[in-house]
Amino acid sequence: MTQSARLTLKVTSPAFIHQGMISKKYTCDGVNINPPLEVENIPANTQSLVLIIDDPDAPGGTWDHWVVWNIPTQNHIEENSIPGTEGINSFRQHHYGGPCPPSGTHRYFFKVYALDNRLDLSADADKHKVEQAMNGHILAEGNMVGLYKRQ
Repeated sequence: MTQSARLTLKVTSPAFIHQGMISKKYTCDGVNINPPLEVENIPANTQSLVLIIDDPDAPGGTWDHWVVWNIPTQNHIEENSIPGTEGINSFRQHHYGGPCPPSGTHRYFFKVYALDNRLDLSADADKHKVEQAMNGHILAEGNMVGLYKRQ
């Protein structure tokens, strides 16, 4: 499927609105657990989902907070869950690392991809390797943005 022919997933969260502030609970200043997400319009032939959360406003370039693949095709990702295989984030960890901006308000992109396959990757894969493996297999994608500023 070509880039222009991709379908759009609707990504929302019961915990915050698109372009709204992320609750402290889901950040380094709180419990530091992943927020719940809802995904709609998943194509019928989807074999797995990928979730990437990153911060393009980080001082040294985009910071990856969570990289998860081979998520079963489902409309809900639970709060404080491990929905699939967790790769390496920019914290060099295999789990969710919540927003923790050094200064100012940062944007956090919650990107979900529906794939026509499952990814055969080592758990040590990072976002770059996951994106390479997804190439040519994305049926649909969508995102939502949350904001956070430390108090």
